[in-house]
This record gives sequence, structure tokens and C-alpha cells, in this order.
Amino acid sequence: MPAVITDSMIVEWVAGFLLPLFRITGFFMAIPLIGSQMLPANMRLALSVMITLMVMPLLPPVPEIDPVSVEAFLLIAQEVMIGVAFGFVVQIVYQVFALAGQIYAMQAGLGFASMADPANGVNSTVIAQFLVIGGNMLFVSMNGHLALIQILADSFRMIPIGFAGVNQEFFWQIANMGGWLFAASFLIVIPGITALLMVQAGLGIVTRAAPQLNVFSLGFPFMMTFSLLIAWIGLTTITDHFEAVFDYGLGFLRDWIESRAVH
Repeated sequence: MPAVITDSMIVEWVAGFLLPLFRITGFFMAIPLIGSQMLPANMRLALSVMITLMVMPLLPPVPEIDPVSVEAFLLIAQEVMIGVAFGFVVQIVYQVFALAGQIYAMQAGLGFASMADPANGVNSTVIAQFLVIGGNMLFVSMNGHLALIQILADSFRMIPIGFAGVNQEFFWQIANMGGWLFAASFLIVIPGITALLMVQAGLGIVTRAAPQLNVFSLGFPFMMTFSLLIAWIGLTTITDHFEAVFDYGLGFLRDWIESRAVH
């Protein structure tokens, strides 16, 4: 006799595909690069569908609920919120580089050198854009995008769909990452800012010793030259800062998922 496909089987199959898709789509909607305006929405959706089809065989059973009930809509909202929260953590990690570039540019007098950021739709300094692009290249070269997909796939195993353990603690931890954002950005640029402070102090001493020198005509090109030289020297250690920031961001997601694992 041919197999009979019932309504409950169809609902189970659809739920087993759509519920993971909402979490994965929310994740890809919020992360940099893939979630930016430079990538069309249909490509992001196609990537989400492809990743969902790949992880579906590894997922635990989906809870049986009425697809048109309030419980189903709340479950969908929870999955989207989890995916967006994971992506927002990655977004915070990338903003460390953008903020570091903004801080250094403002202190070095390069704040006027700004350009349009097509990813975010705003104007940012050239140095900030340079650090963000460098972070993107380093992240991809370190297979960070594969690590993110792995963490996202593990989240379904450790935090199954419908798991009631998702509470406010994770979102408060994300809010507390704002302090880490400013601290990490400042640690990246503090050597350059210190060097610039020493150069400015030297210019002040020279101006005091020779009042006939015009501090504006002499100091501006002098500071521009030294700020670019200091930024060039700082590139020798920027890779270590990038790796530390990425390790912290990925470790934050991995540790929280493991702490919520169902035993």
C-alpha cells in the first residue's frame, strides 16, 4: 500500500524547516558583510535556505504546535530574536574597529577625511573604513565565517527550538558588551594617541622656544605627516588586536550557548 501523507506530517515537515529558517535568517540579517546593504535581500534569503537545508538533518525534533496559534507566533518571534541577538554580537565586534578608527582620526586631525560607507549607509573616516575592511579580510582568511556557521548550528543542539531557558540574562550581557566595545577600541588606538600627544607636546615646546614660528602653518602639516607615520607603524601589531577581538566575540557566543545547553 502506498504511504499515506497526513496533515500532521505536512505540518511537522513545514515546521521543521521554517522554525530553523527564522533563526538562521535573523542571524544573517544582523551580521556584517552578509547582512549589509551591499548584498541583495534575495541572496541573503537564498543563503539562509541553503544553510537551513544543510543543518536540518542534525536538528533535534521540533515541538508539535498549532501553526496558526499564538504559541506558534511567539515561538517564531523567539527564534528571530535569538538569531538577531547572535548577529548583533558579531556586529558589536566589528564596530570595535570602526570606533577605533574614528577615535584615532579625530585625535590626529583626520576627521575631515571621510567617505561614504556603503555597508551602513553613513559617512565614516577613511581610517575607520581601512580598519573595518582589514578586519573583514582577516576574519574571512581565518575562516571566521565558518566558525559562525558552526556556532549557529550548535545552537540548535544546545538550545533546541522551544527551549524555555532563553531569558533576559543573555540580552543584559549583550548590553554590557557596550563597555567592552569602548575599552577594546581604546586599547587598539592608545599607543597611537600617546605618540600623538608626545608630538603635540614637542610642537608646544618648539613654539614656546621660537614664538616667531606660526604654530598653525607648521603644526598642521607636521601633525598630518606624523599621524600617518604612526598609523603605518601601528599596523605591525594590529593583527594581534584583531585576533583578540574576534576570539572574545566568538568565545562569548560559544560560552553562552554552552551554558544554556540542555543536559
